[in-house]
Amino acid sequence: MKGNEAIARAAIRCGVDGYFGYPITPQSEVIETLAELKPWETSGMVVVQAESEVASINMVYGAGGSGKRAMTSSSSPGVALMQEGIAYMAGAEIPGLIVNVQRGGPGLGTIQPSQSDYFQATRGGGNGDYNVIVLAPNSVQEMADFVDLSFNLAFKYRNPAMILSDGVIGQMMEKVVLPPMKPRRTEEEIRRECPWATIGRTKDRKPNIMTSLELKPEVMEKRNLHLQEKYRTIEENEVRYETQQTEDADYLIVAFGSASRIAQKAMEIARSQGLKVGLFRPITLWPFPNKQIAEAAKGKRGILVAEINAGQMIQDVRLAVNGTLPVEHFGRLGGIVPDPEEIVKAIKEKLI
Repeated sequence: MKGNEAIARAAIRCGVDGYFGYPITPQSEVIETLAELKPWETSGMVVVQAESEVASINMVYGAGGSGKRAMTSSSSPGVALMQEGIAYMAGAEIPGLIVNVQRGGPGLGTIQPSQSDYFQATRGGGNGDYNVIVLAPNSVQEMADFVDLSFNLAFKYRNPAMILSDGVIGQMMEKVVLPPMKPRRTEEEIRRECPWATIGRTKDRKPNIMTSLELKPEVMEKRNLHLQEKYRTIEENEVRYETQQTEDADYLIVAFGSASRIAQKAMEIARSQGLKVGLFRPITLWPFPNKQIAEAAKGKRGILVAEINAGQMIQDVRLAVNGTLPVEHFGRLGGIVPDPEEIVKAIKEKLI
C-alpha cells in the first residue's frame, strides 16, 4: 500500500480517537483512506474534514487537551498554516500528532517531493522557544510504525509530535505489516492516565484549564524554564538513528527520509568502485543525534549531507562535528529527486 494509506490504517489500529484534516497533494490519501474505511462505524474514531488547516490544528488542540489521541495531516504550505496552533500546543503542553508529507516550495511551490520543511519542523515554525518531536520515516513500514511511537512520545512528554515524510514515501507502494488492533481508551482510563487534561467538571475536581497564555512575566519565565528542562530530558533519552557500514568507512553520507534510501544505493555503488562509504540516518530530526554523529565521524575524511533541499540539515551536522572534518552538501530542488550516481559524483568532487 501507499505510505499515506499506511498512516491512515495505522491510526485506526493504534486507537486514535480523532483525525481532523484538509486535503492537499501529496497527502490527500490519508483522509481519503479514512473516509473509505469509515472507522467511526467500527472503532469509534472521529474523522472530520475541517474547513481549513487552521481549523484542523485547533481541533487537534481541543481534542488533545481533553486527553484524546488526536492527529492531523497535511503538506508543506498546509503545515505552514498550522504553525500558530502547534506553538499553542507546545506552550500548553498538549500532545498530538501532525503528519507532514512534504512538497517543494517556497509558497505553493510544486506537488513534487521535497525535504525543505526541515527548518520548519525542527526549529519550530511558530513563535517562542519550543520544540516538536520529529520522526523521519524512510519506508512505508515506518510510516505505519511511527504513528503509535509518535503518540507514545507525545503523551509521555506532553508535547506535539510530527512525522516528517515527503511525497516519495507518501506515494510509493511497499509491503507493510500493520500494527495489531488496540482498543481506544475508555473515559476512565483517560482520567487516570491524563490527570492534567480538561475532561469536564466532576464532584471532586475542578476542570483543568489548558492554555499557553500567562500575563505575569515571572510566571511565564518559570513555565519556559520548565519546558527547556523537559526538552533536555527528551534530548537525553529519545534520540533514534541508524548506521550502515560506518565502522570501516573513510567517508560518511548523512541523509534522512527518502534521501537516505537513495544514499544507501549510492553507498553500495561507491563501495563497488573501491570507495569506503558509510551511511548515517537520523530518525529523530529533533532531538537530533549530535553526539552519535560526532562519534561516527571520528577517523573519517569527510561527510556529505544529502538532502532534497538547498541545505538545511547540514547546519546541524556541522555543529555536531564542530569543524573536525569537512562537511559538504548535495541537494536537488524544485521537486527533483536525485539519482544515486549524482551522490557518488558529489562525494568524488567535494570530498576526495
